[in-house]
Amino acid sequence: MDTPESGRLFGIPYNFERPSVKRLFASYWQPGQGMIVEKPFGIGYTLNLANWRSWVVLAIVGALLFQERRGDGIDDTDEEPIEIVVDESEE
Repeated sequence: MDTPESGRLFGIPYNFERPSVKRLFASYWQPGQGMIVEKPFGIGYTLNLANWRSWVVLAIVGALLFQERRGDGIDDTDEEPIEIVVDESEE
């Protein structure tokens, strides 16, 4: 029995055909299409680099990775805990 190399499984596209450079370029650069397009090889979707929204997503991810590697995270565990004393005595 011959298994298909491309198609859809539960609505998710897959493609296991040997990719060519032309097909790779055509898959990642699709003017007039949305931000998400089918992957040229493998399972699922990828970003369409011809769409400006994809570049915004890549810039945000890059900035977050840069911030994480630089160590400017919000979680500063070096600080001492703050003790709060509540006086419940009545005057």
